[in-house]
Amino acid sequence: MKNITLKIDDETYRKARLKAAEKGTSVSAMVREILIRETTGDEDREASRIEALKKLYREADARARRKPARTEPLVPLTRDEIYAERLR
Repeated sequence: MKNITLKIDDETYRKARLKAAEKGTSVSAMVREILIRETTGDEDREASRIEALKKLYREADARARRKPARTEPLVPLTRDEIYAERLR
């Protein structure tokens, strides 16, 4: 494991120590978690995003198949019908 040295201002370090204490960890562990997340998360995030989209499409397709087919054509609303709700 490599050691790294960071230069940060005192106020930022103080806030980081407080945040680490709230989480029950150390500043070093927080920095390590951030670096791991930033360097290894890209592929995982892309894969999970693609999987979420596939799931969304599957659910949308399933809902579309369950709905009965329309037998009547859609009739467009008139301008008055569209804005009638706003005028109430």
